[in-house]
Amino acid sequence: MSGPHRNNEDESARYNRLLPKALGSGAKAFAASAAGAVITDIEGHEFIDLAAGIGTLNAGHCPPSVVAAIKDQADALLHTCFQVVPYSGYLDVVERLVAYFPGPQPAKGILFNSGAEAVENAVKIARNATGRTGVLCFEGGFHGRTLLTLSLTSKNATYKRGFGPFCSDVTRIPYPYCYRYPMAAEQSDCVDACIQFLDRAVDGYVDAESLAAVVIEPVLGEGGFVPAPPEYLRALRAFCDRVGAVLIVDEVQSGFGRTGTMFAIEQAGVAPDLLVLAKSIAAGMPLSAVVGRSELLDAVQAGGLGGTYGGNPVACAAAIATLDLIEEQGLCDRAVVLGHLMERRFLQWAEAYPDLIGDVRGLGAMRAVELVKPGGKTPNAKLAKSWVQACRERGVVVLTAGVLGNVVRLLPPLVMSDSLLNEALDRMEHALAEVCG
Repeated sequence: MSGPHRNNEDESARYNRLLPKALGSGAKAFAASAAGAVITDIEGHEFIDLAAGIGTLNAGHCPPSVVAAIKDQADALLHTCFQVVPYSGYLDVVERLVAYFPGPQPAKGILFNSGAEAVENAVKIARNATGRTGVLCFEGGFHGRTLLTLSLTSKNATYKRGFGPFCSDVTRIPYPYCYRYPMAAEQSDCVDACIQFLDRAVDGYVDAESLAAVVIEPVLGEGGFVPAPPEYLRALRAFCDRVGAVLIVDEVQSGFGRTGTMFAIEQAGVAPDLLVLAKSIAAGMPLSAVVGRSELLDAVQAGGLGGTYGGNPVACAAAIATLDLIEEQGLCDRAVVLGHLMERRFLQWAEAYPDLIGDVRGLGAMRAVELVKPGGKTPNAKLAKSWVQACRERGVVVLTAGVLGNVVRLLPPLVMSDSLLNEALDRMEHALAEVCG
């Protein structure tokens, strides 16, 4: 039986009547279906998706093998709560993640529902295992919207205003965002200065003997798609070893092939103690994980971790099918190809608009353009917003990012063809010419 006829105008009116403005969606085309890298709205308009559910759809929209796995699992078992009556699918997912874990073995894992839950539980694990309370995090970081994860998150005006007071024993230090690092003119100087700041942090901000964990995104997500230089990540690993802190690597947005390897941290040759995973783990189904050194996870008392829905059977089935697809279709390698296509076009745009494009950057298929006002590095959030809107009008979904709101980021599904990506980039180029004209 078909549902009622819908149109975007009527649904927008319902949206405004029923939902709080806090949701913040600027798009008023309502999705009806999607496949691969294309979304179709309720009026039949098609959009090339370069947002991928904010990095959730590395395997694309509705991959048939994943959809089939979801349907089969739904016929067999929807829910028991794993702590009440366990099931094999949960173990299957954790077994796969433990095998992928780029840190020391033996390793274990536990499943949750969202990235924020996973980050919060990773901090709990670190505090419990070390008997310490302090946490270092980074400017520009985004780790979620719960109270603890908001305490770790930057971008005050959007995410934090009015929600304090925040959790104590959280200290924020500079991320090696060298385009905007005020203490150094050259990247090498920036990295050195940020490395030196690690020691300054324990000298002046937090007692090293009370530091439980350092939480970092190897590529800033909401902070503007800034990859941390490998030498900085290696120095951070050495710092954690020196002071006895747990290194928590948040790969919620950068994981599962997005940057050209299964996890971005692998490209620095750095072993995390705990790895936080979510988003593209299950092609859009709610699932997240903390994977790490067995002695850390085993330090927590029985009943100290878990949740009613974490590792739901249907989400686990989707995860196994998604991980199979990532491997079988070589999506890590595909991310490298797509990344090169985007980088080449971005550099052409930067040459055409040198006063407006201050920086192009990224890793694999996690790419961004930073927009500035003519004559310097003053952030140009207005231009970023206008460009994103002009892209929507041409049938391309892209997002802004950055603490200053002046970054346009691209996260194409890794199953996207070269030709479709190039078509999307052509439309973006025309949109850029319009808003800059």
